Amino acid sequence: MAQVADEKRMTIFEHLAELRTRLIRSFVALGVATLFSLLFTRPIFEILKAPAQSIDLIFIDPTEGMGSYFRVALLAGVILAMPAIVYQAVMFIAPGLTPTEKRYLFWLLPGATLSFVLGVVFAYAVLMPPALTFLLGWPGEDIARPQIRLSSYIDFVTRFLFWVGVVFETPLVIYFLAKIRIVNPQQLGRLRKYAIVGAFALGAIITPTFDPVNQTLVAVPLILLYEVGILLARLAYR
Repeated sequence: MAQVADEKRMTIFEHLAELRTRLIRSFVALGVATLFSLLFTRPIFEILKAPAQSIDLIFIDPTEGMGSYFRVALLAGVILAMPAIVYQAVMFIAPGLTPTEKRYLFWLLPGATLSFVLGVVFAYAVLMPPALTFLLGWPGEDIARPQIRLSSYIDFVTRFLFWVGVVFETPLVIYFLAKIRIVNPQQLGRLRKYAIVGAFALGAIITPTFDPVNQTLVAVPLILLYEVGILLARLAYR
């Protein structure tokens, strides 16, 4: 019995060592990608600032400008390092999967990266302009003229882009879970009403405002992504 316990304990330690190795490699990839992104942070900064149009961005803290600059570099680094990060996550869980499950998972790796990038582009091009127009135009220039802190703007934009990119991977996650028979289309259909409530809850988290307009702008694409996931689950079962 003691020998069996020792073997289990060693197995747990081996898994922890493997997790540490994968995390270190992920952080190294993120660090290298972020350092590389510093070469292009200025034009990325201008791209992120574009939806604010003619709004004055100010900073009142000595470190605020530098902090915002590096936050933009970090976001670009996350996007560039996403393939490596996803690969390390897959390699960590791969030993517990069957050969068929491994094959499905490796097929989905490029799709996961592409989905994240598409989510970021969709958030920037489609969701963010009307959201900022609504927020910055309220309650009107006749009452107050917006002068936004640089750190607040960058924090809002980067959080918005990142989380929309993450949730854009929902259909692929559902497809994979359906492929390995953890979920099925019937279950997903019964959970639709909960998914709708969850989409609006996520919309409130991603855009922490009190107005329902921006929450709806985020929630509706999430609901559509869930429906796409149901269609992919049906395809997986066929």
